Amino acid sequence: MTFAPPAAWLARRPASSGRWLGWLPAGVVCAGAVAVFLWCGVSARDLAVFAAYLGTGVALPGTLLWRALTGGGRSVAEDVAAGLALGYAVEVLAYLPARAAGAPLLVLVPSAGVLCAFACVPRLRRHWRGGAAGERLPAWCAWALAAVVAYLITWSTLNLYRVPVSAAYVDLPYHLALVGEVKHHVPPTLPSVLGERLSYHWFVYAELAATSWVTGIEPVTLVYRLATLPMTAAMVVLVAVLGRRLGGSWGAGVAAAGVAYFLLGPVLQEGVVFTTRPMFTAWASPTQTFGALLFAPVVLLLLTGGRLLTGGRGCWVALVVLLLALTGAKATFLPLLLAGLLVVVAVRWAVERRVPGAWLGAAGITLACLLVAQFVVFGRGAQGTTIAPFATMRGLWGLVTGVTAPELAAVPVTPLLVLTVVHLFCLLCVWGGVAALGRRALEPSMSLLLGMGAAGVGAAVLLGHPSDSQLYFLESVRPYLSVAAVCGVAGRRVPWAMVAAGAGGALLAAWVEVPGDAAVRVVVPYLVLVVVAAGVLLWRRGAVLAVVALLAGYAVPASARELVLRVVPEGREAEIPAGALRAGRWLRAHSSPGDVVATDLHCRPVEAPGCDSRHYWVSGFTERRVLVEGWAYAESTLSRAELFVSPYLEVPFADPVRLAANDAAFRTPTAENVRRLAEDYGVKWLFTGMNPELGKYARLRFRNESFSVYRLTTR
Repeated sequence: MTFAPPAAWLARRPASSGRWLGWLPAGVVCAGAVAVFLWCGVSARDLAVFAAYLGTGVALPGTLLWRALTGGGRSVAEDVAAGLALGYAVEVLAYLPARAAGAPLLVLVPSAGVLCAFACVPRLRRHWRGGAAGERLPAWCAWALAAVVAYLITWSTLNLYRVPVSAAYVDLPYHLALVGEVKHHVPPTLPSVLGERLSYHWFVYAELAATSWVTGIEPVTLVYRLATLPMTAAMVVLVAVLGRRLGGSWGAGVAAAGVAYFLLGPVLQEGVVFTTRPMFTAWASPTQTFGALLFAPVVLLLLTGGRLLTGGRGCWVALVVLLLALTGAKATFLPLLLAGLLVVVAVRWAVERRVPGAWLGAAGITLACLLVAQFVVFGRGAQGTTIAPFATMRGLWGLVTGVTAPELAAVPVTPLLVLTVVHLFCLLCVWGGVAALGRRALEPSMSLLLGMGAAGVGAAVLLGHPSDSQLYFLESVRPYLSVAAVCGVAGRRVPWAMVAAGAGGALLAAWVEVPGDAAVRVVVPYLVLVVVAAGVLLWRRGAVLAVVALLAGYAVPASARELVLRVVPEGREAEIPAGALRAGRWLRAHSSPGDVVATDLHCRPVEAPGCDSRHYWVSGFTERRVLVEGWAYAESTLSRAELFVSPYLEVPFADPVRLAANDAAFRTPTAENVRRLAEDYGVKWLFTGMNPELGKYARLRFRNESFSVYRLTTR
């Protein structure tokens, strides 16, 4: 049954009112975001300037280019979201040569050129009005998507925006340090270890650096508050757009966004998660957030661009620009896309017995960009990622059984295979709808989504990383598996009695306590669920939706619990001492970007064996390169970490001679020790705590309640 407003009411309502009412949900969310940021200490000036630059310098030029190159989407929301992604790509690709040339404000030239061209060239002016289709987002759909974004804002507010900088998530000083590095140096190096190659996805930091140059907003405000929210909101819209295009209705689009963000895998035991990798890394991983937004229009072009696969030059230009930006934004997406394209080529060959030239062309461009990423951006570095089958399950086995390294490395394959099967079953609890695709799975669009999804799942199973970063492959394909799962059930006749019975049975099973040890409690309920699902299929052949409901129902309790816990503030103790930000900014103001700083601060103030060297706030607050600060994320560290043998946080610094020389100047200050830092390593500044002995050999320039800054002089 469908519901519609009375015809008489529609006849009386002015058309313009519908247009304005359609923007009301977005306006409410924007007003809420503004109120939140003001409440969390962002100045009105910073908010206004950020919105002005993002709107006129990134989103508007990107939207105009998107419409001109691709013909535009079916709705203004689609054009703006995809245009924002394209605008970001153009901004980053413009900033790199501008910064390398020493004139970072030249990043504004492409945006200004686009706006002038579209204002002055008659045949381009029509793109200010939007695409030909002019489809409106239904009001209920707009409110539903606004609710998704509002939830993400609430989660971010409680766990980041309202959290003091001194107590925020451990990796944020690392991101801040990289913004400072790219703000002053292109090509960049790792700022916390002088001379270390930056084998990492760093283009998002170029975007933040460009924004800081243009607007004058402090990088700490961008990293800890403003920057990732527009990316997150645009991504929600693009997931819904993909669901609407492939599922045939806005209901499918909203469902796709709901599955992508809110349906999570079941949890059988506290602390033991067969992860389906939720998309809650918006601010914890700016690289993932930025890369995901750039990648979504690529998929949109390939699946629904139309002219891309029939020779439209503009669409190919947009594709190349986005893929080039992805090489350094988050190259994780490139092998996934290549795998999906190759699956499409193979399926098209099997079905049509011909080589699909356009798909091969897209695969060739993707491969070229992947090679650029690996050999140019990353310099062949792997950041610790290696082929290690079942590494994810090996770590999970340690949680289940209490086995720790190095014994964990010797766990036999059999239990890992069992846990892998269980993990795959957990994935089906979220994306079981793909089983209902039937012959649609052979369509190019579904082949692409399923090929990328299989590659993401395969990478999570076959690869390993010292900090489980192989799971970003799984997170990267979550939106696209969600779209495919929704398309599998969209438009089908629903056997409601069986769906209700299956979902109810799963909900009940999820709460049943299973006796036995930890391993039994993890595995047995899933085996029971497999038997029940098989029984449903035998009871009524073709009752795929009932099985899908059974699987999803089993995931609902854990999803609901997780979503509630996400908006419960986490208690975090301050790790960064009072006075650190003020000392860092003083040094930034009184030094040059090329100056080198030495510090004796290397380890986080946490109770852990050895040194937790994820210490990055000195380079982050000063925006200067440090001789040795934290080395946990250096390529030279991660490449030496042996999975399940030597945790990467316990790997010592790669150059013990440099570290010894650095620390000697602080622990046993002598004229020789201090002189060596200046002459052998080019150090000009010392950043430390209270160390009055250093005053005998260096000039004290700043001191507050916690820190001192000394200037070295060379003779």
